[in-house]
Amino acid sequence: MTPTLELVWPSSQYLPHYVAALERGWSANTGRGPKAAADELASIREDDAAFLAGLVDRHAGNELFTLPDGSQVPRLPSYRRWLWDGEFCGSITFRWQPGTEALPPYCLGHIGYSVVPWKQRRGYASRALQLLLPEAREEGLRFVEITTDPDNVASQRVIEVNGGALLEQFTKVGAFGGTPGLRYRIPL
Repeated sequence: MTPTLELVWPSSQYLPHYVAALERGWSANTGRGPKAAADELASIREDDAAFLAGLVDRHAGNELFTLPDGSQVPRLPSYRRWLWDGEFCGSITFRWQPGTEALPPYCLGHIGYSVVPWKQRRGYASRALQLLLPEAREEGLRFVEITTDPDNVASQRVIEVNGGALLEQFTKVGAFGGTPGLRYRIPL
């Protein structure tokens, strides 16, 4: 029997599995990679409850967010859900600006996802995105935009399977390396 994938809210129940994935070298933050994993492990060791609480931030307040180049920008309302099939499988993050679909230039898209390498090629990213889209609609959005790299065919397929259409080719802002990107739009 194939395990069922679900999105779970980050909690102490699942945290040991998340830590194990970080310790194996995985990070949801592909822009900062191992540095992001090390930073998250340090935050968890310092105050695991505060770490978990920070993964669900629907108001963003006056907090700052660190970009891959180390610069800091205003944090957007966001939350992270963890992919779970009986084990930790990855994460999917949703961020938005209340009242608009527009995002600031430093935010590449509404949704980002990452599946741990040992659970890839099972359709988990596609299913996670499918499960998250109704939640985005509940925030009042008419569409979401998701970006990926031109050579990331697997991610392009995940987006297309969920109704995404290529909106544009663009150049990422300097904080993300100024490299080419593809922006997709999924109507809700």
